[in-house]
Amino acid sequence: MPTPSENMLFGMGNPLLDISAVVDKDFLDKFAEIVKRKKVEYHAGGSTQNSVKIAQWMIQEPHKVATFFGCIGKDHFGEILKKKAEEAHVDAHYYEQNEEPTGTCAACITGDNRSLVANLAAANCYKKEKHLDLDSNWELVEKAKVYYIAGFFLTVSPESILKVAKHASENNKIFCMNLSAPFISQFFREPLMKVMPYVDILFGNETEAATFAKELGFETDDIAEIAHKTQNLPKENEKRQRVVVFTQGKDDTVATVGDKVIMFPVLDIDQNDIVDTNGAGDSFVGGFLSALVQEQVLEECIRAGHYAAHVIIRRVGCTFPEKPDFR
Repeated sequence: MPTPSENMLFGMGNPLLDISAVVDKDFLDKFAEIVKRKKVEYHAGGSTQNSVKIAQWMIQEPHKVATFFGCIGKDHFGEILKKKAEEAHVDAHYYEQNEEPTGTCAACITGDNRSLVANLAAANCYKKEKHLDLDSNWELVEKAKVYYIAGFFLTVSPESILKVAKHASENNKIFCMNLSAPFISQFFREPLMKVMPYVDILFGNETEAATFAKELGFETDDIAEIAHKTQNLPKENEKRQRVVVFTQGKDDTVATVGDKVIMFPVLDIDQNDIVDTNGAGDSFVGGFLSALVQEQVLEECIRAGHYAAHVIIRRVGCTFPEKPDFR
């Protein structure tokens, strides 16, 4: 099994500073005070950054296996985000600008419930020509073997995604993408379908898969059939058959293996142990990617994904213990 090396995994997306606070019911009405309170936790967040952060955690050594690109503001939250990414041993290279403040995702936790308020702000301002196209940054793209971009980034810079996707395809490297949310298939179908021919591995959950199928006129709500039809969409690099992986919460994960569609049961968990399912999808992808960069077979990648999600849903936010105990 090859040892992962620095910058082997490349991620690009919307970097958000996760701010979480335990609050009482009245507090939700006075949201602006959240940061003034003492009990605030900060984490490097945003869907893609969460996934590469978890891949790095699963791999442990060496550090900086994962590179991450995205846009932040030149501000206090931006500084915290840089520090948090560094603590997670992710090699983050942010495009920093003054127009918009660093994006945030605030989570107010009341008992078992979380209210999430995301404000993309600076994350929306990523510019291909100001960052991705710079030689020093593009060299990091070229260094990678595996690429992962969540569908959310299609709303920000589809031209950046295409440039990376084409590079991967032309060099027979692995480009992965996520359907991310039903609204991506509904309202950003055109940029999504422009990238699809370059997608080697497509992730999504059952709701996103159903919406995607509806938008493309698959005329089926059978998840295995949707996976099969998605696998067979046009593809540029024919050396790699597309792999489609759909998670379904506590139900089996559905994946295309060669020309077959196979169900992979998730790890059993007592409902009482589930604290927060918000980071489940991102962490599944993170676990999967950690095995993928080590050239593991699909079954192993899915097993690593299930393990990571199993750990993360038992904790608040997309956080993890110091070390994984994955065998």
